[in-house]
Amino acid sequence: MKKFAIALIAVVGPITSAASQSTITNAPPRDHLIDEYVAYIGPQDLVNSNGVRLTAPWQIIRQDRANYHQFGRADRMDTGDTFFQSRSNRAKMEAMLASGYISSSAARDIVSGGVLVRVEIWGSNGFGRSVHVEVAR
Repeated sequence: MKKFAIALIAVVGPITSAASQSTITNAPPRDHLIDEYVAYIGPQDLVNSNGVRLTAPWQIIRQDRANYHQFGRADRMDTGDTFFQSRSNRAKMEAMLASGYISSSAARDIVSGGVLVRVEIWGSNGFGRSVHVEVAR
C-alpha cells in the first residue's frame, strides 16, 4: 500500500503542478510601452481652440496632441506618435494620466509652459491604459 501511495503521488504531483502553471499563462497581459513621443509645450498648447487658458496638465498635453495631429500646428521639437492620432484616444488623456505618473513639479512646469516633455503610453493589445510624463530638466 505504501508503494502505491508513493506511485500515486509521483503521478498526481506533476499533474497538479501542470494545472497550476496553466492558470499562470491565462493571467491578463501586463502593460508594456506601446508608444512614446517628445513635445515642446509652447504658448499654443496652453489654450484650447476657443482661446481659453488651460489649467490642468492633462488638458495641455491633450491640446498639444490635437495641435500636432488635428490642426497641423506642431512645435519645432514635437515628435509624432500613432496612439493620439485618434480623437477618441486624446479624449482619454485625463483618465490615462490619472492611472499613470506625473510628478507635481512636472505638472506645475507643464501648466507654466515652455518645457520639453516625454510622454510614454502604456497598455496592451493597442489599448492604452496610462501615460507617464516627464519634463526634461
